[in-house]
Amino acid sequence: QVQLVESGGGLVQAGGSLRLSCAASGRSFATYAMGWFRQAPGKEREFVAAITWSGGGTSYADSVKGRFTISRDNAKNTVYLQMSSLKPEDTAVYLCAAVLGGSYYVTRRTGYEYDFWGQGTQVTVSS
Repeated sequence: QVQLVESGGGLVQAGGSLRLSCAASGRSFATYAMGWFRQAPGKEREFVAAITWSGGGTSYADSVKGRFTISRDNAKNTVYLQMSSLKPEDTAVYLCAAVLGGSYYVTRRTGYEYDFWGQGTQVTVSS
């Protein structure tokens, strides 16, 4: 079992930056693959970024590629999402997810592949 708590959301102007954090409790964080998803009002949850347990593989949705960076610090049991050049369409609740194990290099990009979820943190980008 792992518990996930997101933080770092807020209100930012278009073009600005935010860094989201997802702190994990429980043992063996380093063995979990992690992902970030987001859900805007009236829309389905969508994949944003993922990182393998090893950190050897990362992937991004086309809509955020080049603007967002996912990373992990296993010593702090935390995964980060650095978001830059934010756009109003990035406005959503951002959720962190975890699943045990997996490939060294290949990430998981769909929600049903993850077993544990945080409550989310709101990101609002004003135009």
